[in-house]
Amino acid sequence: MTSSQTTAPQHAIARAVAAMDEQVDNVLDAPVWSMSDDEAAAALVGLTRLISRITELEARVAVHASSVEVGSSVGATSMQAWWATQTSQTHRSTAAKIHLAEALGRWHLVRQAVSSGALLTEQAQVIVRALDDLPEDVDPETRVLAEKHLVDLAADHDAIDLRRLGRGLLDVIDPAAGEDEERRRLEEEERRARQKMRLTMSEDGHGSCHGRFTIPAAQGAMLKKILQGIAAPKHQTAVHGPGVERKPSPERMGAALCELIERYPADRLPNAGGVNATVVITMPLEILLGAEKAATLDTGDKITASQARRLACEAGIIPAVLGGKSEVLDLGRTRRYFSKAQHLALGIEQGGCTADGCDWPPSMCHAHHDPFWSHGGNTDLKDGRLLCPRHHARAHDPAYEMAKLPGGKVAFTRRT
Repeated sequence: MTSSQTTAPQHAIARAVAAMDEQVDNVLDAPVWSMSDDEAAAALVGLTRLISRITELEARVAVHASSVEVGSSVGATSMQAWWATQTSQTHRSTAAKIHLAEALGRWHLVRQAVSSGALLTEQAQVIVRALDDLPEDVDPETRVLAEKHLVDLAADHDAIDLRRLGRGLLDVIDPAAGEDEERRRLEEEERRARQKMRLTMSEDGHGSCHGRFTIPAAQGAMLKKILQGIAAPKHQTAVHGPGVERKPSPERMGAALCELIERYPADRLPNAGGVNATVVITMPLEILLGAEKAATLDTGDKITASQARRLACEAGIIPAVLGGKSEVLDLGRTRRYFSKAQHLALGIEQGGCTADGCDWPPSMCHAHHDPFWSHGGNTDLKDGRLLCPRHHARAHDPAYEMAKLPGGKVAFTRRT
């Protein structure tokens, strides 16, 4: 008996794998240029179906390999880990394959469709996920109907369509239960989406601001439609003239976001710190009249004179022109609370909370009378002081003493 005979695989699946491997070896160097159009088309479709059939075979072998603890003899922590190491796959990849293999063991119609090549791997993944997401109280007969329904749909729908159709699966097989389940699912999705809402922004120190955000799908769709409307060729042509490319590019969408921010009505902004959340530009009068010095935002950022004039003219921006005509800012004892104009002026002058070591911005601060209004303080700029809510509370707390520091800051110490 020869060596090859002694090592020949005995199991039908092992022999099939060896035979397929040998068949592929036979065409490794076969030129494809001589294939006709029809042959290339048929081969491409056939290979796609064959990959699906092999995937099902791989899944069955993987489940068995896991049950007999393949890899344990060499000290592997699991068959999945051994498989990943032996084939240079990632653990994530083998985990996904094991997950699909286990699902195919539960859903026999799906497994049969994959093994026959009628169902592609990505379609199967979507279908089993939809089936596994069915409520626990769905009876076995209804589950079989659901499985057959999705497998039948796969003949005419790709994985993306199947994912959408799978979400409304109960509506088809049990409309009453489907409506109730859809309501529960949507409520849960919206709850999770609200919990995941995030926005981070940071400046790079070179004139650009970078950020990332996560918002619910509904608001995301609204934002996308708004930006696409602003970036649309018709709008851009009206603003910039003809010659705009048809499809909004990432650059055009970024410009649309800037235009949205600039054109948001200032009178619709919420109040914060006594004034609405409006950016203030501080600039000498000569800049507004045409000089080219840099202007300053109340955030401390510098901008060019041309952008300052444009924003002061077009956007929801308040120009605090030094030396120009302004509102009356000193109100004395004629009113109890500081006006919006006074809040803006205090923000420009003090830059935020005046408590030593506090970095709260002007928009989040209260305007505090120093001395107290009840002690004769005036509602004037010279008697106004910005304090964040925490330090404002301390200013009125008898347990704390407020001491003025050089430079206009104050410090709080607990009385003994």
